[in-house]
Amino acid sequence: HVQLVESGGGSAQAGGSLTLSCVASGYTATRFCMGWFSQAPGQKREGVSVAYVGGRATYYADSVKGRFTVSRDDPNRTMYLQMNSLKPEDSAKYYCAAHQGACFATWYREKDYKYWGQGTQVTVS
Repeated sequence: HVQLVESGGGSAQAGGSLTLSCVASGYTATRFCMGWFSQAPGQKREGVSVAYVGGRATYYADSVKGRFTVSRDDPNRTMYLQMNSLKPEDSAKYYCAAHQGACFATWYREKDYKYWGQGTQVTVS
């Protein structure tokens, strides 16, 4: 039973930083695509970033390019999202998501991800 647990959310001032973590457990596959999604109140969930196995490739939504950095520590089954230069519009619930196999070019499609965490709230003021 695959589980994803996020942590690190909270409140920050505009221009500040937060680091989110996602710890995965319960799977034996050697290849897992992992990504971050965000959902603001009243909005649909959107892809923020994705990291291929070993961090060999990373992709970002245009809105966070140059400010957010995703990374993976595969031996410890952990993914991070370093969020810098935060803006009020970054406020949302952030979800960790994963699926077996390689990441797709359409990494931002939530329907491709089988496993989801419960989310962690980020509030920027």
